Amino acid sequence: MLREIVLDTETTGTDAKNGDRLIEIGCVELINHVQTGKVFHKLVNPTRPVSQGAFAVHGISDAMLADKPLFADIVDEFRDFCGDSPLVIHNAPFDVGFLNMEYARLGAAAPPPIDLADVVDTLQLARRKHTGAANNLDALCSRYGIDTTRRTKHGALLDAQILAEVYVELLGGKQTSLGLAMTEVEAVVVIGDGGEAVPVGPRQLRHRLSETERARHATFIATLGGGAVWSDYLGGEETA
Repeated sequence: MLREIVLDTETTGTDAKNGDRLIEIGCVELINHVQTGKVFHKLVNPTRPVSQGAFAVHGISDAMLADKPLFADIVDEFRDFCGDSPLVIHNAPFDVGFLNMEYARLGAAAPPPIDLADVVDTLQLARRKHTGAANNLDALCSRYGIDTTRRTKHGALLDAQILAEVYVELLGGKQTSLGLAMTEVEAVVVIGDGGEAVPVGPRQLRHRLSETERARHATFIATLGGGAVWSDYLGGEETA
């Protein structure tokens, strides 16, 4: 089972090194490139004003943040949600730079910084796949026919949900089987020796589940309630 966390942030401005702070984190869980519905979403009090330029982008005001927790108060919950799963971020240096700055402010209690080599940067994937084209999130949504009418302002959780859809398209298209009966995809992403995400393929992926894996999958689906469509994928052994 492949678990990934698609992440986006909003901030007081664009320069973490000169004092801008993180104000919103949105995370979406993917299992084998399918959104599970599990998310992490927090607004954070940055203890400094939001710049007018940033406010114009995300619409999050100082008043909206005044009673929100500090980053130090939510960092453990954030890290517990992410676990050891790879992060998927659009323009990863920006978000990782802000997260690592927030970590550094925690002093002795700081977790280890996030290594960009461990992050899948969808901007880099898009640039490889669509060389010379616009590859911001709006442009990619337009290219892949992803609906953004629900999005009047940037918001970390909504942008993470949209990015999750874009990410699947960058890998070759929507998959609905959770990978339990793996189908052919246009591109498979691997991490190269230098830490870069490299698209390869196409290839036909096959996976024969062990009884232990089936039991773990059944336990996971049970947490989603009786109407979970993924219960359809508990039966039937995959063909080799």
